[in-house]
Amino acid sequence: MDFNLDETQQELRGLAADVLGREASRERLEAYEKTGAPYDAATWKALAQAGLLGAVLPEEAGGAGLGAVELTVVLREIGAHVAPVPAYASLALAAVPIAAHGTKEQRALLAPLNEGEAVLTGAYREAGPKATTARRDGDGFLLDGVKAFVPYAAEASWILVPARVEGADIGIFLVEPSQAILAPQPSSTTEPLSRIELSGVRAGPDALLGGAADGAAWRTFRRSAVAGAVALASGVIEGALNLTTEHVKAREQFGRALAQFQAVTMQVGDVYIAKRALDVAVWAGAWRLATQAPDTDEVLAVAAYNACEPVVEALYTCQHLHGGIGLDVTYPLHRYFAWGKQVGYLLGGAEEQLDTLGTLIAQEA
Repeated sequence: MDFNLDETQQELRGLAADVLGREASRERLEAYEKTGAPYDAATWKALAQAGLLGAVLPEEAGGAGLGAVELTVVLREIGAHVAPVPAYASLALAAVPIAAHGTKEQRALLAPLNEGEAVLTGAYREAGPKATTARRDGDGFLLDGVKAFVPYAAEASWILVPARVEGADIGIFLVEPSQAILAPQPSSTTEPLSRIELSGVRAGPDALLGGAADGAAWRTFRRSAVAGAVALASGVIEGALNLTTEHVKAREQFGRALAQFQAVTMQVGDVYIAKRALDVAVWAGAWRLATQAPDTDEVLAVAAYNACEPVVEALYTCQHLHGGIGLDVTYPLHRYFAWGKQVGYLLGGAEEQLDTLGTLIAQEA
């Protein structure tokens, strides 16, 4: 496997880094956080104008029609700059499954997203052990269930809701936020999260993604949700490591730079190892997702485990190496720590990923 990006992917990464370097600078982030806005609309618009939102959207929606590796490139840069925009929600949780499985009318919903004029999201996590269901009702369905930690639910035009369809497999339904009961949930970052309750919500036949509940759209949705989240985590730990290495090179103690102390260099090395382990799994998972390789789910589960535990532990180390300033909200490291923790929550934690990996391996035995 070649982990080097091709020319198009390198240009995409460079463009994303350039745009976000301007739009998500430390000063701009500090100014945004004082506004109380759910996301930085100016940065969101800048990403759209640069064609970064449209990179993975279909050509009929004005996009470039690129795939999973390119989505990883974009989301990884957003994580590295901790840019407060609904890119993960709109692209990984919504645009990818709509583009892959949606009808012509459903894919038309992506055009406003390409222009930065809309936000989309998806309800990846169940609120409890009981799965959301869809009962047949005439030519439509009635949805019942509760979803948790849905990003930008109140701001979205549509929410993609997975539900087990009566007499069929899991289908994905397009639900307007006004149809559900939304309640805000705690967030590690400034990103708004919601609990959404569906109690007999009516969904017409045109609300079912692709018009089929055969599990295919759910598989794409689930894989994209995980791949997007670990891409964010990969960028987050890279940004945190860069900040930490610059700090230990500049900060002096007992007349010497912290980087000259062996204990410090060993801890920085531990962070680097955690980062590289996640990077390998992230790019391997993205490539497998792009090629629909049979072991896609296993590799994504490995990446998710690394994002939930080793990388979160590495972020603690970054804070420790900064001393007291690492906990100061006027210093940028706290954003990386908060983002890393939130990705772990959205993925369900390390134990869930190990359970998933064990189940997948057992199925192949």
